[in-house]
Amino acid sequence: MNMPTISPQAQQLERFILEGIPLARSMQLELLAHDGLSLTLGAPLAPNVNDKGCAFGGSLSSLMTLAGWSLIELMLREHGQDCDVFVADSSVRYLAPVWEDLRAEARLQANADPATFLATLNARGKARLQVECLVRTADGTIAATLEARYVSKRRSP
Repeated sequence: MNMPTISPQAQQLERFILEGIPLARSMQLELLAHDGLSLTLGAPLAPNVNDKGCAFGGSLSSLMTLAGWSLIELMLREHGQDCDVFVADSSVRYLAPVWEDLRAEARLQANADPATFLATLNARGKARLQVECLVRTADGTIAATLEARYVSKRRSP
């Protein structure tokens, strides 16, 4: 299977996550794709399995949360912004079991405006952005969703 190449900034972010977040390392997280509008993280099933043999709900939630965080983090890095990014709140729905390797795709919510987000960040030093994430099964069924609001705060110089 031909996987899309990811930018050097995305590769650097993947290393940052794996070095700085022990849970991501234990999950064996991998940044699979990023096109500026969406970002996909993956993780093998084996280290993320529950007692039933399917994906552990906490792993699904963590992978989606990290996918959303990564999407915003990369957007900020690409625009030269040095910020801390936090998940402010989120809502997760589990819809179907996942029996294969995990893939979480994050994208900005339909009404989210990156230009307004960046302008607000420049003006106030902090801004919010809504992200939607989902995990699909191998047959395309939506297995889990996450809607989250992330806050970005400019780091002090």
